[in-house]
Amino acid sequence: MGNFREFRGGETLGSEAWNCLCMVREAAPLIQCITNYVSMDIMANTLLAAGASPAMVHAVEEISDFTALAHALCINIGTLSPDWVFSMKAAAVRANELGKPWVLDPVGVGASRFRTERCLELIALRPAVIRGNASEIMVMVGATAPTKGVDSAHASTDALEAAKELSRRTQSIVAVSGAVDLVTDGKRVLGVSNGVALMQRIAATGCAVTALITAFVAVSPSRPLEAAAFALAVFGLAGEIGHEKANGPASLRMHLLDSLHGLDEGTVLSRIRIAQI
Repeated sequence: MGNFREFRGGETLGSEAWNCLCMVREAAPLIQCITNYVSMDIMANTLLAAGASPAMVHAVEEISDFTALAHALCINIGTLSPDWVFSMKAAAVRANELGKPWVLDPVGVGASRFRTERCLELIALRPAVIRGNASEIMVMVGATAPTKGVDSAHASTDALEAAKELSRRTQSIVAVSGAVDLVTDGKRVLGVSNGVALMQRIAATGCAVTALITAFVAVSPSRPLEAAAFALAVFGLAGEIGHEKANGPASLRMHLLDSLHGLDEGTVLSRIRIAQI
């Protein structure tokens, strides 16, 4: 990823978030997504609206060649089958071989033994970032956490200690989505309070923000904690702006994508809400 200009410290978090978004727009990183059928459309359109280039490539026969072309890899376990699991593992291994970051979305982990076991096998391949809801994060450290399919039965703050523990075990950045998004490296915690509740009424918005995290990590691989927080904040901010024009979930989806595409520096600097916790 040496061709990408990384931002450095000494700037406000709002400025850094804007710089990271600008890098995505300038570099247009190619993001390989192995993801579920429900999320493919909104993930691809989120990446395009942010300035990245999406590719939904999951055939194992393409993994060796295509993962080498991609700048980063996003794996989402929402649609699981033995063939897809094989492709996910092969892509993660290939990304690791090439020093490319990859991000895991453990959709619905805990809903079945098959899903949980496969997810833990993927975690062992060391993703740069794991992004899930509170229930998913708690399950991955062995907590008894009731699930509602792909929805969380807990608030993000309920999973903070589990997120820290998971990060320490895996050496991955862990992001927990919720009313306040939490991102941790096991010690530091960043809280993101952008977004609106109606975003939860649009299918696969969580999957979409995981794809955006992947794009941000692609252009700033040495700072995955901050990159993940910036992506969550930018996506949440786009949702806030879209909500000002929306009449419901369907129009919010449209206006969210438009707002993400049109974000400008002044808006990002004045409305991004990220804090050290």
